[in-house]
Amino acid sequence: MEIGSRIRDRRVSLGLTQEELAERSDLTKGFISQVERDLTSPSLISLCDILDALGTNLPEFFKEEEDPKQIFSKDDYVVMEDEDNGSEIKWLIPSAQTKSMEPIIIKIKKGGSSRTLSPSEGENFGYVLKGDINLYIGDKSYCLSEGDSFYCGCEVPRRISNTKCSEALVLWTTNPPSF
Repeated sequence: MEIGSRIRDRRVSLGLTQEELAERSDLTKGFISQVERDLTSPSLISLCDILDALGTNLPEFFKEEEDPKQIFSKDDYVVMEDEDNGSEIKWLIPSAQTKSMEPIIIKIKKGGSSRTLSPSEGENFGYVLKGDINLYIGDKSYCLSEGDSFYCGCEVPRRISNTKCSEALVLWTTNPPSF
């Protein structure tokens, strides 16, 4: 069981930043980041502090779902606004970080962009639902319009931007999860 990804899922579903979680649990943002990436394991006391800040407890946190959910509605979506970049991410599958792929819809305002995804292992697939975007894969740039799609590896930085229309929507899936 990956404790870090479960903590991250819970934090994101509550709309908390790592910094807010750190403040609420009397820990550092750096420590929370390391725990969420499974680079370190929290002590039992630290884990209890984190879970308390997330509004849960040890038994509830470690309870396994008996029948995994397979159908999701818009009520299940988790949305995070990135005002700094002028974008919004909508996770279509709750706890997708624990699955083998992570589908999102990213909405980008005119002049906005996604955050840059760091190099990693895996693959990306995207489909432009609305508008026009610029796709940056490493040092290359591509212009895509509504109905266009992309498929690329994750070994170089990737991001998208919107310079042409009032709003762009992109269905983006990563394997393994990285948003």
